[in-house]
Amino acid sequence: MADSEAADSAAAFTHLGSAVRTALSERGFETPTEPQRKAIPPLATGRDGLVIAPTGTGKTETAMLPVFDAVAGTERFGISVLYITPLRALNRDMRDRLDWWGDQLDLDIDVRHGDTTQYQRQKQADDPPDVLVTTPETLQAMLTGEKLRKALSDVSHVVIDEVHELAASKRGAQLTIGLERLRELANAFQRIGLSATVGDPGEVGAFLTGGRGCELIEVDVGSRLDVRVREPHVTDEDERLAGELATEPPLASHVRAIRDLVADNESTLIFVNTRQTAEALGSRCNALDLPIGVHHGSLSKEARIEIEDAFKAGELDGLLCTSSMELGIDVGRVDHVIQYQSPREVARLLQRVGRAGHRADRLSSGTVLTTRPDDTLEALAICRRAHEGLVEPAEIHHGSLDTVANQIAGLVMDFGEIAAARAYEIVTRAYPFRDLSRERFKEVVRELSGNRILWLDEEADRLEKSGGTWQYFYANLSMIPDEETYTVADMASGRTIGTLDERFVVNFAGPGEVFIQRGEMWRIAEVDDEESEVKVSPIEDPAGEVPSWTGQEIPVPQPVAGEVGAIRGRAGESFSGGASRDGVARDLVDRYPTDEYTASEALGPIERHAETDAPMPTDDRIVVEFENRDAVVNAAFGHTVNETLGRVLSALLGQQTGSSVGMEIDPYRIELDVPRGIAGRDIVEILEETDPAHVEGIIELSLKNSDALKFKLAQVAATFGALKSWQGNERFGRDRLLAALEGTPVYDEAVREVFHEDLAIEIAGEILAAIQNGEIAIETHGGRTPIGIDGRSSGTELLAPENADASVIETIRERIREDRMRLLCLHCEEWERTQEVGRIPDQPECPLCGSTRIAALNPWAEEVVAAVRADEKDDEQEKQTQRAHQAATLVQSHGKQAVIALAARGVGPHNAARIIAKLRENEDDFYRDILAQERQYARTQSFWD
Repeated sequence: MADSEAADSAAAFTHLGSAVRTALSERGFETPTEPQRKAIPPLATGRDGLVIAPTGTGKTETAMLPVFDAVAGTERFGISVLYITPLRALNRDMRDRLDWWGDQLDLDIDVRHGDTTQYQRQKQADDPPDVLVTTPETLQAMLTGEKLRKALSDVSHVVIDEVHELAASKRGAQLTIGLERLRELANAFQRIGLSATVGDPGEVGAFLTGGRGCELIEVDVGSRLDVRVREPHVTDEDERLAGELATEPPLASHVRAIRDLVADNESTLIFVNTRQTAEALGSRCNALDLPIGVHHGSLSKEARIEIEDAFKAGELDGLLCTSSMELGIDVGRVDHVIQYQSPREVARLLQRVGRAGHRADRLSSGTVLTTRPDDTLEALAICRRAHEGLVEPAEIHHGSLDTVANQIAGLVMDFGEIAAARAYEIVTRAYPFRDLSRERFKEVVRELSGNRILWLDEEADRLEKSGGTWQYFYANLSMIPDEETYTVADMASGRTIGTLDERFVVNFAGPGEVFIQRGEMWRIAEVDDEESEVKVSPIEDPAGEVPSWTGQEIPVPQPVAGEVGAIRGRAGESFSGGASRDGVARDLVDRYPTDEYTASEALGPIERHAETDAPMPTDDRIVVEFENRDAVVNAAFGHTVNETLGRVLSALLGQQTGSSVGMEIDPYRIELDVPRGIAGRDIVEILEETDPAHVEGIIELSLKNSDALKFKLAQVAATFGALKSWQGNERFGRDRLLAALEGTPVYDEAVREVFHEDLAIEIAGEILAAIQNGEIAIETHGGRTPIGIDGRSSGTELLAPENADASVIETIRERIREDRMRLLCLHCEEWERTQEVGRIPDQPECPLCGSTRIAALNPWAEEVVAAVRADEKDDEQEKQTQRAHQAATLVQSHGKQAVIALAARGVGPHNAARIIAKLRENEDDFYRDILAQERQYARTQSFWD
């Protein structure tokens, strides 16, 4: 650094008073970091500011030094500073970091969150600290306490950490109104936000300040990244490791690459996209005795702290972690970051790799290890976009009505009674609610009044407390949906292993199922719903066991998927022009941060596709390929757009045929299982003729039959007080709930949230318009293509062998053999018997009439039997009778093989027929197909109609 630059740099600290500068010298802060150089001067003047910089660049001190300077040495009565973090773990970190400054500057610093003892709470109310570190939810509770309201009236500064995380959640929307409620107590106060890199800093700044203007202080991260994308190639060592790890060579090569990168650096974070991947890789690292720990949100608090401290102390060289480590939890110096598989988003790559290399003022060093062609191309696109600063915007929850309901109750708690007009004015000062109409606000108030959450005095236009206000408010401090958490406990030792979410347990957890947690493999022995506990036993020899569960995918945004489509287009043209794969790979290496081997492997499907007569799917060309009843719409538009277009297609095709349409999507394909009689041209017609303005209506209509909406509706209804408590899947009639709430703000909010989280209505409409005006071409191809087929494994993490070990197949075979099935003769309708599958003859036959038309049903299928025997049938009984006849046709044609397929979990007659129809070399493949179908059922069960 030149002398003048050094002087300018040091000048940042001259904006601070002598007490803080003295403390800085004692702390060893000689030179400000870049965020401190840029941010301290404007923040020291008292201006609101948003500081955007990577974790580890001194953001906390950037915000707090000018704040400490403003309050140190002044006469203080209540709480002067609130430091709000989204995680309790960050509270602990902040307390550790800020206590030293408090001692130096004679400031009392304390922490308050959900685990704070009643004694500590009372002490804080009676003798408020100068600086309070807390969470958004605890602020909600503090705003209603008599003594704490008085203490909060002295707040002069509010610092919000990880504001990008809050901006994209309802917790953040709730906090913005909470800050306006605080403003009613404390008048104007300085607001400082600390954020990772975002694509719309002005929007996040407005979120922070209520749109009142904000100093944006941004540190460029993209130009400081040193990230390479590699796909490890299989070596002779990997062949040996595969045997040791009971896996296949490709996965062994990934573990070996992680091992080598960790060995090359002193401290390495290894980010993965799901907890299950962290656990699966952790188990392989354990098998090799590598000094690598596992860290994610399902582990107990004690386990997480233990792992964090071990890494910080250098006892572990690497940490396998999920998004929980993206936030600013202090784990000491990080030299290198490994991202296992594509990070899916530019923002995620920047947050993760941005954790490395700051202490020595080095570039942030990272490696993305990819596993398949789509994965590699996606990672390359993300790395390029990161260098260019093309980051996704924060998805703010604008106008969420259950948040409005929650905060209206909060305002009534604050004031006892409040004019509706004043409550409306306070709510709409918050940025996400600036466009909320008075009529919408009144609808929410009436809903709350009808649910007895408050009293509405229509004549005086006043809102008043009711008997239910207090109970409602304290039951709904958080906007995080109230789902049960199950404790995972080792049966032998009784120790707590971690936790599992209720939806996870309901959909997947049954005795005998296998999963990985803390890097170890466990088998479920018992699920105790009353105690909310999953009892497990360790699997001593995990060889051959395949974990049952995979995690939910992080959605890939449309611009990233579009760049993958553009890469395909450019490479496809080169191949069609006679270029070699080596030559095209070199072109890719010139433009993206990778090596020729990785580029060449990623180009394989594109080269094979170019050798066919099929058109190449790109960012501006959709290719619909069709074979039998399988259709694939190759569309490089990302997860949420493809989910939206897929729902439109499945709804309209289903409407045309009167049959259900199966659908799976990834960022580059919409895979449809269509009824007979549908051809590729039918799909093209829908895309070319559907009015873009009708997309929202079509989707909403299709959502009414989905569990996704009903589950969300129950959660939103609880937040509105329409359900006194959310009791889980089986304790209320969801269809009746939907019928009762349709047309209310509760229903509207549930639909809005599903749209916001899972779909992209506006962009999907734009794409339909682009198809119809010729900007996006659409072509068809008979038969499957290399790129279309390449999506088959896209949703599955590479955690287990493609072909499960023989012991797993034998386990499935034994389980089905011991299962019981109900046999019913559909010829005489008299004979029925429940029998173990293993005892059923190869060709079941009715002993009364001799017919082989035998339906194989679940043992509890009394309703189906009653439907078959009913003289007059309603619509539901007709459906059940039809399914019974489909099952009987299969058994009559294929005998015991059909009984076995029908005995599998979640395999009805349609899927059983598909399993049976496949040509196979041996019986094990038949059971592998059953296993694959059972896993598909487990993954999608909660979203079925």
